[in-house]
Amino acid sequence: MFRWEIVRAVTEWRPRALVGAGTVLDEAAARAAVEAGARFLVAPGLNPAVIRTGHRYGVPVFPGVATPTEIVRALEEGADAVKLFPASAVTPSWLRDVRAALPQTPAIPTGGVTLENAPDWIAAGAVACGMGSALTSGGAQAAGERVAVLLKRLAQAG
Repeated sequence: MFRWEIVRAVTEWRPRALVGAGTVLDEAAARAAVEAGARFLVAPGLNPAVIRTGHRYGVPVFPGVATPTEIVRALEEGADAVKLFPASAVTPSWLRDVRAALPQTPAIPTGGVTLENAPDWIAAGAVACGMGSALTSGGAQAAGERVAVLLKRLAQAG
């Protein structure tokens, strides 16, 4: 099944779910994702055409960035938040330092976020964290247990 068909199937199956599309590389992919029902777009890099296309259809866009210069450019282009990628290349203290100079930065670290360090990212100012296999591997029951652990850790940190 083509990935936009998966987005469409999930949005039809769970119409109240907040379904987004990731690895959106260009304007055509952004439009296809939105037409399939994506309610937000995530990109691995900064492509202003993806931001413009998402906004044309009323969808928030989170482009990937890795430096303060890219953060500033993304925000100037209208990014709704920035995907700090790969988060494994930096630390939560790096984000804290960047946000000291750029406090308006809504950052979402992705790529290397774990159950153990997610609370540190949130404490450093991240508005959310993107987690893949660290959260979802091993089936639904195991993932549910990890979500419960993560929520407990976040509550204790907050």
